[in-house]
Amino acid sequence: MSIVSRRRITVWLAVVAASLPMFMATLDNLVVTSALPVIARDLSASIEELQWVVNAYALSFATFMLMAVALGDRFGRRRVFLGGIVIFTAASALCAVAVEPWMLIGARAVQGVGAAALMPLSLTLLVGSVSDRLRPAAIGIWGGISGLGVALGPLIGGAVVQGWNWQAIFWLNVPLGIISVPLVLAALPNSFGARVRADLVGLLLAGIGVLGLVYGIVRGNDAGWDSAEVLGALVGGGVLLVLFVLWEHRVAAPLLPLRLFHDRSFTVANLVGVTFSFGIFGAVFILIQFLQIVQGHTPLEAGVMTMPWTLAPMIVAPLTGLLSPRTGTRLPIVVGLTFLAASMAWIALTMSATIAYTELVAPFILAGVGMGLVFAPSSTAVLANMVQNDHAKASGTNSTLREIGVALGVAVLTAVFSGAGGQLTPTGYVHAAIPAVFTAAGVLGAAALIALALPSGRRAVLDAPGASRERREREPSAA
Repeated sequence: MSIVSRRRITVWLAVVAASLPMFMATLDNLVVTSALPVIARDLSASIEELQWVVNAYALSFATFMLMAVALGDRFGRRRVFLGGIVIFTAASALCAVAVEPWMLIGARAVQGVGAAALMPLSLTLLVGSVSDRLRPAAIGIWGGISGLGVALGPLIGGAVVQGWNWQAIFWLNVPLGIISVPLVLAALPNSFGARVRADLVGLLLAGIGVLGLVYGIVRGNDAGWDSAEVLGALVGGGVLLVLFVLWEHRVAAPLLPLRLFHDRSFTVANLVGVTFSFGIFGAVFILIQFLQIVQGHTPLEAGVMTMPWTLAPMIVAPLTGLLSPRTGTRLPIVVGLTFLAASMAWIALTMSATIAYTELVAPFILAGVGMGLVFAPSSTAVLANMVQNDHAKASGTNSTLREIGVALGVAVLTAVFSGAGGQLTPTGYVHAAIPAVFTAAGVLGAAALIALALPSGRRAVLDAPGASRERREREPSAA
């Protein structure tokens, strides 16, 4: 076998090994959405408890991600990545055997801890396993698989819930986790970063601060926005986050190196990540339940009906990853976010209890194309100017902020829904879902405006401090 053939096999094996665990983690962001009405019936869960089924995962995911990156730098990224796979797989089994809402919420929180090691370290291990020439394509495929995990969550969840039961959506992770371990050992070399002391104070300040904000938003409608419980959570969470920033300025080995935000591409890409996740995943939480609760579709039918939305990123994201070195990251991200904002506004303007499915197909396709245009260029923009040693921290920061966006989006849009008098009934849903989806459209529109601040064209990538000499020499006209 030639050297070239061996290299090709190694690259593709590395892509699979890095992407499969990450696919599980991203899939579980939304795989439960199709099962939420069934879980509500089986476990007698309230809408507040249903939010926490989603947000317990997102919050622990976000809270422990940067710590996982720091531990990977110190003890070996592949070793921590494998530990994340084991924790995630075991917690998935605990989710499947839960018989009370609090059991499921607790297991989802543990599952998020495992997932925290998967998302950032998968990209770092993949980037370190491929050449500069193949890196844009590899990141594009990784982004496409990441987007596919998110987008297929409702479809896979619906199919499994209808064919078996809601517990099976978690049992599926067990064999995937078992398969992933030997793949990672075979294809991804171990690597290390700076071996510094773990920033436990930063972890506690950030984790409890974000939890306080989300808790206050979730409890706002029921407890009262001016109640001591809600005000205490919101103000306390905000104060802790301010203290987190101050602490990160003074600590020798910060959990979040604030110097990374001196780079415009990194800063803007992260602002886009938060607002993108806020808008799109908050809207999905509302829309998937609309198809089942209001229109009476089964979980599988609801998943199939979203396929025009879910299939588009699988095609668009890899192509966008291949083209972004030529177009730059700003153009596809701005266009994608504009498509997403327009699709959500379209749905909100036409939503009714009796809307025909054919009227939803076009905005679903528009949303899918928009997601595909955003995924891979966002990852590229985050890493564009980062030196190799900062890749793990940079991608971990981006993943953390996007997960915080998921939690805030679900909390805020559900608060809008509940504040408008929404109920999980066929007659009490639509009038409250419309302002919630309009809110998502507004946030996604704001994300498109923020993305205009990204560096334009190819120069931003090719002139980056972290770009390789080989890459610059191949494109002298752009430098």
